[in-house]
Amino acid sequence: MKIKHLSILSATAVALLSLSGAAQAGDHDGLCSNATLKGPFGFIGHGEILGLKTADGVLHPYAAPSILDDVALVTFDGTGGFQRTDFGMIGGLPKGGKTTFNSAQHGLYTVNSDCTGTMQIFYDAGGAVPAGVETDLNIVVAADGTLIESVVYRAVTVSGAAKDGTTCPKNCEQGVQEYFEGKKVVVSGFRESSH
Repeated sequence: MKIKHLSILSATAVALLSLSGAAQAGDHDGLCSNATLKGPFGFIGHGEILGLKTADGVLHPYAAPSILDDVALVTFDGTGGFQRTDFGMIGGLPKGGKTTFNSAQHGLYTVNSDCTGTMQIFYDAGGAVPAGVETDLNIVVAADGTLIESVVYRAVTVSGAAKDGTTCPKNCEQGVQEYFEGKKVVVSGFRESSH
């Protein structure tokens, strides 16, 4: 009798564990949405600007690649839009010749239910970068929505010439190898010292 009772308990435990695993697998649907990103995130970026990319997908290298380093504050609205201000160095010089932060930019984002998504950064007139420049990124949201890992997959520029003489028609693409990481800005106040 005890053996039969233990068998029933074991079978019940196995069934509950199986259901628990199925429920957990189902929990992955709908983990994230646009609402996952709300508020300010501090970003750091690094990479290289390699050359011009023609419509046929061929990369025409610049005489020398330019190293990019960038810091930015991106404030997400929770519904698919954001405001951005950044400061960057390209090839050892301040981006656009400006040594201050550039707030003339905005963007759109989409976060899928599996926590992947996209960001599009648009540069507006009056900033360190000419209007019409656009940077598109593929993103992954992690760490309970407090971390964004991203890689640039498309960079639209408005001018430039490659080493082989290829020039940039209006709104051409640059070949880039860049990544950005963003972390949620959480301000917890000042710490009081105890005496």
